[in-house]
Amino acid sequence: MPKLSFLACTVATVLALLSPGSACSQPDTGQSSPAAMTSPQAPSNVWYEIFVRSFYDTNGDGIGDLNGVTAKLDYLKSLGVSGIWLMPVNPSPSYHGYDITDYDGINPQYGNLADFRRLLDEAHKRGIKVIIDMVINHSSNEHPWFKAARDPHSPYHDWYSWAGKYTDLDTLSATGVTAWHAAGAQNYLGIFAPTMPDLNYDNPAVRAAMIKVGQFWLKQGVDGFRLDAAQHIYDNLQSDMDDPVVLAKNLAWWNEYRHGLDAVNPHAYLVGEVTRPVATELAPYFKPLDAVFNFPLAVQLIAAAKDERNLDLATTLAHTYASYRAADGDQLRDAPFLSNHDQERVMSQLGDNPQHMRMAAAMLLTLPGEPYIYYGEELGMRGRKPDEALREPMRWQRAPHAQGTTTWEPSTSGDGPAVSVEAEQADPHSLLRYYTMLIHWRSEVGALRDGGFRVYPEANDHLVAWQRTGARDTVLVVHNLSGQSQSMPLDVPGEPHFRKLLRQTGSGAEIRGAMLELPPYSSVILQ
Repeated sequence: MPKLSFLACTVATVLALLSPGSACSQPDTGQSSPAAMTSPQAPSNVWYEIFVRSFYDTNGDGIGDLNGVTAKLDYLKSLGVSGIWLMPVNPSPSYHGYDITDYDGINPQYGNLADFRRLLDEAHKRGIKVIIDMVINHSSNEHPWFKAARDPHSPYHDWYSWAGKYTDLDTLSATGVTAWHAAGAQNYLGIFAPTMPDLNYDNPAVRAAMIKVGQFWLKQGVDGFRLDAAQHIYDNLQSDMDDPVVLAKNLAWWNEYRHGLDAVNPHAYLVGEVTRPVATELAPYFKPLDAVFNFPLAVQLIAAAKDERNLDLATTLAHTYASYRAADGDQLRDAPFLSNHDQERVMSQLGDNPQHMRMAAAMLLTLPGEPYIYYGEELGMRGRKPDEALREPMRWQRAPHAQGTTTWEPSTSGDGPAVSVEAEQADPHSLLRYYTMLIHWRSEVGALRDGGFRVYPEANDHLVAWQRTGARDTVLVVHNLSGQSQSMPLDVPGEPHFRKLLRQTGSGAEIRGAMLELPPYSSVILQ
């Protein structure tokens, strides 16, 4: 057989740990096997977001289920992720689940609580943590609480916010839609949609109930929560968006919530959805939470990959991390990502350019913090608005109607059989293999996983470089974002001299004297 590239051999070796045979044997298709349950490597600290409805269907009803996630845990283990985030799994009248009718229940289309506990057990056996969406800014308008609240005399009436005599019912919410919605002769606050009435966190009973919900799921064994709409607990109207009093009330609530969870699990991981445009506006949330999603960085990473220019990215990152530390005074924490269930998929944002996709992934997976990838991103799945098209079925086999493939939503992306787990596992040069390699780098190189961040001078604007220093090693990460070979001096005055080529995404990178030579669209780690 032809000689495998560095990429192919690296990934094939990883896959060999998961199945019998030689390191270059035919890869599996992601089905579960006991051999994948343990790994001697350190965790990558990479998270994988899953829309259960679209992931894998085990009972043939066309809808993904919790048992389907369990069936694919070994695929996730082989990919190298060490945690999964499940989008809402609670009962809900909507396909997406962000309007919940029972906070302590499991959506019957997905399974039951026993299935959920089995998923937790099997994930933990493999060293994979599980967090779930905690959607507590609002409930469903079909929740029993809200149905009762429509009676002004009900004790649940004050669990929601109602318009007064002088309320401007045409006021826009902080999300840009109508804030007030009619319920008979009354009007209630719902900053996302009429089906999602906002809970009133000025009511102590609401706060106590939501802390109890969090404690319930921690007792089931979850490792933490992704906090939906974390900034909008009190940030309701457009006039609230830059109000320091509103920010203080948000932070006070999340501190109270954290304290309540500590009674069950003081190590529970909390990552918040805070959709602010600059890092300094994310930083205050690092006191009550472990991390917040870095929305500004996602925009910057995709722009740099698309333009093939560094756009002063490393300096921007240095300022970002400085603001985080100033607010928190702790280790460098972040939740970087490229896209999620609310945004157009990365491949579509990058105009279907596979090289730009690879460079965006390489930058993401060599940054500090705990990166997140969206299911199917590792395959190069495409998707543009509306939202349903961003959440289409995961393609496991080349055949479009293979067993396990969900059918709840027809695919409109135009992705063919090549954009499937089966096809990409068989291709040593696929995007899936590339993601697998990069994720495993984080397990193998400690500084990538837990090291600090320092800007390293780039030779030109087609290169981006940063230094990562961990407890045991210091490495230099360099990305060539362009389609041309690039050179970079390594004898920069006042900077460490890196002389060893530790990892590279392909072949052809060389250190010649004091110069680093980089092939097009490539990334290296130097020691």
